[in-house]
Amino acid sequence: MTDKVIENNQVVIMGEVVSDFTFSHEIFGEGFYMVDVEVARLSDSSDIIPVMVSERLIDVTADYKGCFLSVTGQFRSYNRHEEKKNKLVLSVFARELAFVEESWESSKTNQIYLDGYICKEPIYRKTPLGREIADLLLAVNRPYGKSDYIPCICWGRNARYASNFQVGSRCLVWGRIQSREYMKKISEEEMERRVAYEVSVSKLELVEPEE
Repeated sequence: MTDKVIENNQVVIMGEVVSDFTFSHEIFGEGFYMVDVEVARLSDSSDIIPVMVSERLIDVTADYKGCFLSVTGQFRSYNRHEEKKNKLVLSVFARELAFVEESWESSKTNQIYLDGYICKEPIYRKTPLGREIADLLLAVNRPYGKSDYIPCICWGRNARYASNFQVGSRCLVWGRIQSREYMKKISEEEMERRVAYEVSVSKLELVEPEE
């Protein structure tokens, strides 16, 4: 597969490995494993980002907790069937891995670029403090007819701009991957803590269709 094919979905993250590798699935004899990487934000907080890694890229039986990794790849989604409905599961699919020193510019530790299509009406709202937010769902085509569905969140003037996007419009997005905890109601008495992943948009651009 040439690099040209995957220009529409590019991710670079750098951070600390904070979990062991767990088996995900196997394709044509190649095993894929999940590992969590903690990526610092410009503020004092951080994001825990799940990374899918081939056993051919790294020794998945070793303990790398506390090591710092640079990961280059794509942001991927798949539907997992649970509780009688499908859940969108997101992770960074690693194409290249490298161990790095901890000293880096935090502005470069989490970058994503997507070129996709709006596949759901944008949801525009204001917070109680008057901050403008718009939620987008972007379909990013993979080779061989598949697509990844990536939730994106815009703020301020970007939110206002995105609120008018039409379904089917082509859109370029630059930003960072973020994790967000929320409480899911399981039953009348039971709540469960879950984590959602989305792209926090720093810049976006609508691509006008060619005549």
